[in-house]
Amino acid sequence: MKRLLPFLTELDAWVEELTELNQMTLDSRQVQQGDLFIALKGHQVDGRKFIPNAIEKGAKIILAEAEEDQVEVELDPQFAKFNLDRTACCKVISVPQLPKLLSAIAGVFYDNPSQKLVLAGITGTNGKTTTAQLLAQWRNLLGGKSAVMGTIGNGLYGQVQEAVNTTGSAIEIQRNLASFVAQGADFCAMEVSSHGLAQFRAEALEFDLVMFTNLSRDHLDYHNTMEEYAEAKFRLFSELNTQAQVINADDEIGAEWLKQLPNAVAVSVNPNFKTSHQFVKATAVKFTLQGATIQFASSWGNGELNSRLIGAFNVSNILTAFAGLLALGFDMNALVKTAPNLVGVAGRMECITAVNKPMVIVDYAHTPDALEKALEAARLHCEGELYCIFGCGGDRDAGKRPLMAEIAEKLADKIIATDDNPRTENNQNIMADIVKGFSKAQQIIHNREEAIKTAIEQANARDVILIAGKGHEDYQIIGTEKLHFSDQETAKQYLAL
Repeated sequence: MKRLLPFLTELDAWVEELTELNQMTLDSRQVQQGDLFIALKGHQVDGRKFIPNAIEKGAKIILAEAEEDQVEVELDPQFAKFNLDRTACCKVISVPQLPKLLSAIAGVFYDNPSQKLVLAGITGTNGKTTTAQLLAQWRNLLGGKSAVMGTIGNGLYGQVQEAVNTTGSAIEIQRNLASFVAQGADFCAMEVSSHGLAQFRAEALEFDLVMFTNLSRDHLDYHNTMEEYAEAKFRLFSELNTQAQVINADDEIGAEWLKQLPNAVAVSVNPNFKTSHQFVKATAVKFTLQGATIQFASSWGNGELNSRLIGAFNVSNILTAFAGLLALGFDMNALVKTAPNLVGVAGRMECITAVNKPMVIVDYAHTPDALEKALEAARLHCEGELYCIFGCGGDRDAGKRPLMAEIAEKLADKIIATDDNPRTENNQNIMADIVKGFSKAQQIIHNREEAIKTAIEQANARDVILIAGKGHEDYQIIGTEKLHFSDQETAKQYLAL
């Protein structure tokens, strides 16, 4: 017998009559006999329309999001015909503010798995994936068994399954955590998106560590303003159940947040950084073709980290992960010793090289800030000309398109603007927005494969080609169709690897 919400007595009165609930789902198509179906209004589709379908499929109990003016849990009168008496086979219960409660309901359903491992949550516009992967890798190098949830996928480290969203539904998160615990994981690094925070998907999780990487323009098609975007992310530190907190002090928003979070650990790549907080900072950084050597000072002691990751922003990422593990109580010397074994993340400043050919770097950069950082990082490893191949996704924030063009023109020597998941938007219109940011004519090749081929043929061995926007993705979304396409595979093909 699974009790759902002990603090909602009316709901419990009905749940007590059930002998067993099998699975919990938001999708009526997945309902099987004895399941718990959750019917939310949703942002695009009202799940309550599918309550009859769920009943026909054998749902044991249905929790439906109540109307805004309803304040108490009650049987849904709309479905009274399915509830002739208290022994009817299915109960449809209207629950006020169900989206906010869903994480707690799922937590109880899956036996509160976030209490059974060390859970680290990472939020920020850029760097979430790399920081999460570094945390998981590092924990494994120290003898643990880690899992990850985020953009690349969900699963034990090295065994992830593709994810639809960076942060899954409240049910998916709790179900995944329960699965990780069952597989013996003692640590999970989880990317926490602004959408996930705004929609209460992580509301009842118990975080041992939360981290902030940075904040720059993204997702304004959803949040409307940068202020709303920042407020959504700050909820992870101000409203959710967290223990240790790590903040990037070099970010303007992060610096402001530190004033409100006196117990947070501050991270900086500025040697002159001073703070009253516990801290980790770089005192000197030397970049090489193999990565970076980072001299650091911290509240836990001083030393040197040798990193195989490329670019200045990855110095920040590795210091953030380092600070988080120190805050959790991991031994500094053990972390330093294992740091050289950390590897980069697929599609995050991923280098592809061939003899007497240009270096190709594939990166997920799809925001102005990320593109700027990726180009600056690529320049550190470029002896000749720096190429930039980029585009902008369709049906997404159009305001960033000219901004990305301006940055590419400022930091790259040669540019090819191309398509990047146009989705249902006309690719000519997307490109017209991009071109507004150029001060002079630039090369435009809509076909992404042709754009990569052209750059590799034009460049020489001293040049670097940054292919930005898709990173780990092995598909191209054109219209509503998801077609196989990989920047890495294409680059290797034309580098003759």
